[in-house]
Amino acid sequence: MIARIDKSEIKGRVSAPPSKSYTIRGLMCAALARGESEIIHPLSSDDTEAAINVLRQVGVRILEKGDLWRVGGGDFHAPDAELFCGESAATLRFMTAICAVIPGECRLVAGPSLARRPIKPLVEALQRLGVDCSSQGDAPPLTVRGGKFRGGVAELPGDISSQFVSALLFLAPLAEEGVKIRLTTLLESKPYVLMTLECLKKFGIDIKCSQALDEFEVDRQAYKPARYEVEGDWSSASYFLALGAVGGEVEIESLNLVSLQGDKMMLNFLRDMGAEVEIGHNSVVVRKSKLKAIHADLSQCIDLLPTMSVLAAAADGTSELVGIERARLKESNRVAAMREGLERMGVRVREEKDKLIITGSEPKGAVIDSKDDHRIAMAFSILGLLAGSTVVNGAECVNKTFPQFWDILKSIGGKIETSGR
Repeated sequence: MIARIDKSEIKGRVSAPPSKSYTIRGLMCAALARGESEIIHPLSSDDTEAAINVLRQVGVRILEKGDLWRVGGGDFHAPDAELFCGESAATLRFMTAICAVIPGECRLVAGPSLARRPIKPLVEALQRLGVDCSSQGDAPPLTVRGGKFRGGVAELPGDISSQFVSALLFLAPLAEEGVKIRLTTLLESKPYVLMTLECLKKFGIDIKCSQALDEFEVDRQAYKPARYEVEGDWSSASYFLALGAVGGEVEIESLNLVSLQGDKMMLNFLRDMGAEVEIGHNSVVVRKSKLKAIHADLSQCIDLLPTMSVLAAAADGTSELVGIERARLKESNRVAAMREGLERMGVRVREEKDKLIITGSEPKGAVIDSKDDHRIAMAFSILGLLAGSTVVNGAECVNKTFPQFWDILKSIGGKIETSGR
């Protein structure tokens, strides 16, 4: 699908979509709890549908009824076919661990982009806990032969993906002997692990952890069914927060202002850049402002790289975005994708291993390759509305996390035409 974007004045109110991360975490915990759980305000998207499909294949009963999903868990069986996780890294990584308690053999496969992303550190950590699993090299596909597992001590790096840590935390309460997890490098994207711990607690699981989140101790416990409400997604909201700062005035509702989500940091970054930000009860208003350059460390909120890059392109001065190396291992190499797209729009960019240096200017319309990456497509829509005469190819990739994105953008004044599949 192609999105053609013209210069637009933006004004309106939008609701943040439900959090993808919390929706998938809620599904995993509900699947592990014997009995029926309810998930309130879940996100329907390609990634969450991938999680649902895989869980159904292993015996989890899921009834999707509007804004309420009923999940019957705790009674797994071996799948009749491969578990296709699509492009959902959370589904693949969490299910790799959970398959350790599913009787029989599970073979997990992924879509083309996810099939290039690392899984080996998680496989090696599971093997140390007595799980019979193997992968073909560093990436999917992989095979897990489950039933019961011993437990013990697992070590793994904390700076490749926080999802590896979360995956072990979902599994650990079911070990015969308990589990200790030690990280061999500093944990990046700590907020996502805190979100996992929060979700586990809602389903009756208590985890002991160090203040630095580099050691975890988990006793054997049983998951309990829960009524789990999903809050709004700060990652998806970030595009509209940024759009308000450069394109008009936007109010974003359905946001938890005391959320653990790391991408809530967007508010601090906007203030540091001089944006006018007004906080309501569960909403945020951002108005068009003259933005200044920023030095921003994104190591704990890596998904903000695309949004912050386009804000830096529209700001006065030269910005430095650091702590970004892991963004090369996402749905695309986001560091290279942002540099390439910004240069197409006439913005001066220098790419280093762990840093983007962006000098703000007046962006020009261009044809942007989304790299089939939802966050690249959504980020460049912001500059497209500012510059006009912009085309985003592969625009349907937003379905991964935010299927209504283009329609909502149109509803607040965005001059956008979409065509193709």
